[in-house]
Amino acid sequence: MENLRLTEIAAALGAEAPLEADITEISTDTRNLPEGCLFLALRGARFDGHSFAKRAVEEGAVAVVVEYEIEGCPCIVVPDTRRALLQIAAYYRKKFTPILAGVTGSVGKTTTKEMIAVVLSAAYETLKTQGNLNNEIGLPKTLMELNASHEAAVIEMGMSDFGEIHRLSCTTQPTIGVITNIGFSHIENLKSQAGILQAKLEILDGMAEHAPLIVCGDDPRLAPLKAQLSRPVYTYGIENEDADVRAVNIQAEDNSTSFEIAEHGEIICKVTLPCVGMHNVLNALAAYCVGILADITPEQIAAALATYKTVGFRQNIEQHGSYTVIADCYNASPDSMRAALQVLKEMKSSGRKAAVLGDMLELGDLSRKLHEIVGDMTLVSGADQIFCYGTEAQHIAKTASAGGASVFHTEDKIELCSAIRAYLRPGDLLLFKASWGMHLEDCIKEIFKEEDEQNAVLD
Repeated sequence: MENLRLTEIAAALGAEAPLEADITEISTDTRNLPEGCLFLALRGARFDGHSFAKRAVEEGAVAVVVEYEIEGCPCIVVPDTRRALLQIAAYYRKKFTPILAGVTGSVGKTTTKEMIAVVLSAAYETLKTQGNLNNEIGLPKTLMELNASHEAAVIEMGMSDFGEIHRLSCTTQPTIGVITNIGFSHIENLKSQAGILQAKLEILDGMAEHAPLIVCGDDPRLAPLKAQLSRPVYTYGIENEDADVRAVNIQAEDNSTSFEIAEHGEIICKVTLPCVGMHNVLNALAAYCVGILADITPEQIAAALATYKTVGFRQNIEQHGSYTVIADCYNASPDSMRAALQVLKEMKSSGRKAAVLGDMLELGDLSRKLHEIVGDMTLVSGADQIFCYGTEAQHIAKTASAGGASVFHTEDKIELCSAIRAYLRPGDLLLFKASWGMHLEDCIKEIFKEEDEQNAVLD
């Protein structure tokens, strides 16, 4: 963060500054109080930052942003400190003029964000959202990392209810918007896919009138936006022949995918992604569209995408001794389940294939139906064995079993690990997929502990 005067921060909040000072950083954590910082007291489920405001000042904070006066502290008093964090970030963001891509969508937004960052970095000094810091606390902190050296940025926007993307977009002010798809994530709050579309379209609220929007043309809820919106809308896809940008001649290998990019039917360039899955081809097309709008050449974009690396627990392909694991434990919805099962089907294996599937969370009244749909998906996945873990995953298990699949279901993680371990034979390929709250990554560590320890000794 570049220095701000405390008086200008207070003015941006419509408040009075208690003193004159330079502010070097906004901190919300008393464990991290850099010299010259301003402490902003947030209320959380377990902690109230107001309880730590005095300590923050004692340990070096210049002043505090709070919702009421605290004795002994230089205070900027505001009605809502959470809103204040967004207001400060919005004020700070206006000091810079980067190419700024805002990314949202039901699934794939983090991977798309990473691919866009790789592409933009081919030509520009680029800031990106780290990990999944895409909410009303993480996003403003990312924006406040902007400095004069940044020529581009890619900011991920997540949400669970109406109004959140509106606030994030108005804070971020994207110069390019990206919506990856409209799925079922957070349907418990948003009630329907029409509601999810409405919430995602809030990204337009922070964009200039003629700022371009990029959407997946294979998504039946997004493709019509090209005709419905007055702003420039660019579509990408695989199946939709009317999409502005398409992937054609797709060839999948074990750990890579090659395809050609066509614009309005004309082949432009060839791309080789170091990952698998049609969903990743779509993510790469979104990144290509951003790159073209940012005046990066197709050749530069293709070269950049070839360097992409998966992040976190998103579809990492790992080797544990003689076993191959697709670790995709970060999040889950019917759309991402379908994509992961398609990867399992496409990957070659010298042994058998198994899918370890856990609960998809936050699906509300549609949970049973959507888990049953995933059960149907397993029947065409090429999996020799289905392991299901969790209360809701019983509906995957029942549907898959009724379709003739070999299925094991449990709500006990220890029992799950034991069953998988007993099943394994050298050369087997396993997919682990569930919502993050199910912590299937713990099972991977437990099941393959011996193989990993042996490998560590050999290394």
